[in-house]
Amino acid sequence: MRSPLTKLVFFLILFTTKLLSAQEVLEDQVYDENIRTVQLYPASSEFSAQMTTPVISLNSPVPLELHFDDIAFETDRFLAKLIHCDADWTQSGLKDPDFLTQYNEYNINSYEYGINTRIPYIHYTFQIPTVTRSGNYILKVYRGRKESDVIFTKRFMVYQNQVGIGAEIVPPSINENRRIAQQINLNIGYGNRELIDPLNNTKVVIRQNQRWDNAIYGLKFTHIREDIKQLQYQLFDGSNTFMAGNEFRFVDLRFVRTRGRNIAKVSMEEDVVFAEAAVDKDRKGLPYLEYLDLNGQFGVFNMERQNHLLESEYVLLNFNLESPELPKPPYILGALTNWGKIPEAKMVYNKKKGLYQTSLFLKQGWYDYQYGFQTADGWDIEAFEDNHFQTENEYEIFFYYRDMGSRYDELIGYTVINPNKRRF
Repeated sequence: MRSPLTKLVFFLILFTTKLLSAQEVLEDQVYDENIRTVQLYPASSEFSAQMTTPVISLNSPVPLELHFDDIAFETDRFLAKLIHCDADWTQSGLKDPDFLTQYNEYNINSYEYGINTRIPYIHYTFQIPTVTRSGNYILKVYRGRKESDVIFTKRFMVYQNQVGIGAEIVPPSINENRRIAQQINLNIGYGNRELIDPLNNTKVVIRQNQRWDNAIYGLKFTHIREDIKQLQYQLFDGSNTFMAGNEFRFVDLRFVRTRGRNIAKVSMEEDVVFAEAAVDKDRKGLPYLEYLDLNGQFGVFNMERQNHLLESEYVLLNFNLESPELPKPPYILGALTNWGKIPEAKMVYNKKKGLYQTSLFLKQGWYDYQYGFQTADGWDIEAFEDNHFQTENEYEIFFYYRDMGSRYDELIGYTVINPNKRRF
């Protein structure tokens, strides 16, 4: 029979185990419908910077810069906080002073009012403070000093170049996937960093086109070359393979006084701008067509005024997909819907027109997107977009290491591969 002390110890162990296993995975998420066009990228006035992934090296001279709009007449008080995370995006064991040299609460004081726009908005900017540790981070923005009143969260990564990452896109090892998929082979050189027990203490993450929903986790190296200090990931089971997809569809919202590409109609009312996208059709079975895209991202841009961030209108854009009624509805996927997470991503069938439709509230710019079904295994885009091995995709490789006795995962290697890059 167990003593009361033994029962108490057993209960505490069980409670702690459940608490740790239930740690929240922190994601990109907007919780306030008035907050729009949240972007985080290396500070730059270049249009291309808006599509750049929010990843910087430790002590980088170029900081990350946050941009977002609040659909409002008057300013509000927003504060920001940083959260250090492990490779799986749960909060790490680090305390604030471990990765910051100042108090972890920042006022977002830089803002400007939209200029002569039908929908009033206030544009906020914030420069991410310098951190002292590598790894995954969450930027949490909340209203006032009430930290529970979260407005949005945004992921970013800080890395150190302590290992060399050799990566290449090769034809898949599984023959039936050779015309529809892309395989990523890796070699990790660790001559500049001692790795203790790399089989258990290292983690590799690969993501395609800045997506987290289909990122590859948990790869184990196939060979270790102690003589040249190299880990080799030459897998043959398809675990390092992505469906290649297709080039992204796009709408050109850089104009409101005329129609941009793939825009069928624009109507400028007194208090809002309406637009109708051209009717899309499924591309299953069609030959591959090469053209420039943004790999699912978007950029704010205005061809009719000078200040893209402050003079761009917000447009209510209606998307149209020609299709018979399907067993389940399609979704619009891309950075414009946070990869299907916002409610408006789900389309509704219009029987009278034979179209699936939905409307998105978008700031003027260029927007990439695709259509897909929601499944238990993630998004299935093949039915609408098909898969072509020639498709130009961007791949990022993150290499994490947890030292013996450490309380967090270091990000000690990062690289991007895009051997067939075609981006305007």
